[in-house]
Amino acid sequence: MTPGPSPASDYSENALVQQPAISLFGSLGWKTADLYNEWGGGKSTEGRETEHDVVLVPRLRAALVTLNPTVPAEALTQAVDALTRDRSKMIKEEANREVYRLLKDGVKVDVRRNDGSWDKETVNVIDWRNAANNSFFLASEFWIAGDMYRRRCDLVGFVNGIPLFLAELKATHRNLRNAFDGNLTDYKVTSAFTVQRA
Repeated sequence: MTPGPSPASDYSENALVQQPAISLFGSLGWKTADLYNEWGGGKSTEGRETEHDVVLVPRLRAALVTLNPTVPAEALTQAVDALTRDRSKMIKEEANREVYRLLKDGVKVDVRRNDGSWDKETVNVIDWRNAANNSFFLASEFWIAGDMYRRRCDLVGFVNGIPLFLAELKATHRNLRNAFDGNLTDYKVTSAFTVQRA
């Protein structure tokens, strides 16, 4: 995969902050990838349909299979649908609360039994007891498109394909307030962490 823009010097934000941060995550066992050219071949290398999609569905589906080996595929599809549904019209606090519950308590799905009856089952999204059972992926230069903005995030951390944190990195000589106003405020507008469609 072709990396993003090369740094202008050894004193760039990329060399001083971003690359050391990526190396640190790699040393902690996270898989890492530079996604600046994620769409270079016309299709997303991470299986996203558009830049509006913020959940990495192939990674999510693989994690759900691992964490829920006895749950039928149709039920896992229900869980994926519940986790990725559009929450952009919801009040942000309600959307956050809903996603938090799904991550913490799992997704309730309908499962058809061999006798034809239906039953409820819980699909676990994250293994909170044994971290090693989860998939950790750090994407650098990750593009997200919203209704008003298209932004490239420095680092986005995915656990089982779900974006759980965003890091906006700045060189030490940059003003922190300007970084917040110029970058993080825009990311809030895209609602990356509360909805599937930014």
